Amino acid sequence: MTNLRRRTLALGGTLGALGLRPARAQSFPSKPMRLLVGYPAGGGVDAIARLLASGLAAKFGQQVLVENRAGAAGMIAAEAVSKSPPDGHTLLVGETGMLITSLLRPEHGIDPLKALAPVAGLYVLPLIIVANNQVPIRDPKTLIAELKANPGKYSYATPGIGTVQHLGFELLKGQTGTFVVHVPYRGTAQIIPDVIGGQIPLGVVTATAGLSQARGGKLRAVAMLSPVRLPGAENVRALAEAVPGFNVAPRLALLAPVGMPAGLADQIGQAVRELISTAETVQSALQIGAVTAYVPAAELGRDLARESASWAQLIRDRKITGE
Repeated sequence: MTNLRRRTLALGGTLGALGLRPARAQSFPSKPMRLLVGYPAGGGVDAIARLLASGLAAKFGQQVLVENRAGAAGMIAAEAVSKSPPDGHTLLVGETGMLITSLLRPEHGIDPLKALAPVAGLYVLPLIIVANNQVPIRDPKTLIAELKANPGKYSYATPGIGTVQHLGFELLKGQTGTFVVHVPYRGTAQIIPDVIGGQIPLGVVTATAGLSQARGGKLRAVAMLSPVRLPGAENVRALAEAVPGFNVAPRLALLAPVGMPAGLADQIGQAVRELISTAETVQSALQIGAVTAYVPAAELGRDLARESASWAQLIRDRKITGE
């Protein structure tokens, strides 16, 4: 027996006598996990993060905390995650609007495609165009016809410059050759009341916000920006019926710092897939206004790169600036 072998056995015997065992690699997660959100508590992205946190805590047997770091259209949280250790304990529930922010306002910080690694696609948040009841627009076809017949007559409200709502409508204008004035608001809260009151004829909002008022007859739900199935919106036509192929919706995705081992990303992604595909979680997400849209890490990475390139082209074509 070699000297090295004898020393190893002796060490093992000593540890055994002391009631100890040689150290082993710790299983994941070895401490509480953090899900960072770039938006305030109480919003749709925050609600989804808390739904995920509860489910992942049960799956992993470890506490999962949601941290809200609002600001810069989600980029503050994104940058914080990008600088975290790539050990899976700090993740971002990101919204793909940050791709637009990185294009329009690069001074805000990181390039998400380079600084963050995809883990799993989670949900899409359907958007809807709503109209004041006095406007002669009822569905996608009458929307396009009215806008074409009256260039410059109409204006539309969104939560701000560079949001998916804003660029989605600009994409519509570009594909239909229409001219509609953009009126950026500071968030969504005042858009619905102003559409109802007639201060602005059209608005682009989350489907849940628009549908709740449309059901009460206070405004009209005109068109979904994506051809998704959302309970309560069965009678609302998709824009794709008038503009073939049109499909715009914010995507929620789980992202990690670059450098996280592929095996760990797969482990987390598999846990997420199992969680968000359960009937209970699907229904909980729908109540928030999110439609399950899981994709694995590799496919998510390709989707984000393709989406970013499309937004960049639109920004150039429409000469959109972050001012």
